[in-house]
Amino acid sequence: MSDTTAQTSSDPAGLSLTDLRALRQQLQHEDDVVSYARRVAQARLDLVKSELSRRDAGPDADLNAQIGVVLSQHLTGGQARPPRPTEDLSDNPLADELDAVCAEFRFGRLEKLDKTELDSLADAISEFETKVSSDRRERFDRLDALSAELVRRYRDGEASVDSLLEG
Repeated sequence: MSDTTAQTSSDPAGLSLTDLRALRQQLQHEDDVVSYARRVAQARLDLVKSELSRRDAGPDADLNAQIGVVLSQHLTGGQARPPRPTEDLSDNPLADELDAVCAEFRFGRLEKLDKTELDSLADAISEFETKVSSDRRERFDRLDALSAELVRRYRDGEASVDSLLEG
């Protein structure tokens, strides 16, 4: 998030209604990006864990049988909060950062990694996911503050639904 966004969202009462709405929309878009990166990280982490479980199950267990389940759980979102329609986020800096982490620890070669390498890969992806989740929680706090200010303005008569139609 830009420094300007962080500064202006810390005092939403000082923003014009137009700026307040625009900032809220910007933060929602940023959350879509962060949410996407987080779901991809969780899916990749689950694939690493699935490979570890496959090894524990014996030589006949098949990682490919679990891939569809893992990917459908994370990449399509859950029922509690389905992802908003958005553009392709795969070339976003967060996606690039996750790809770099996975490349460094050879994610593309799961079946060839030893247990120590798989554990290191899982730790690196978990660290990325924790960082992204923390950023997302902070963004939710800012979005909540902006939403509360919008509600207050409508409730107190400073804004009206008619103003939405004028713009």
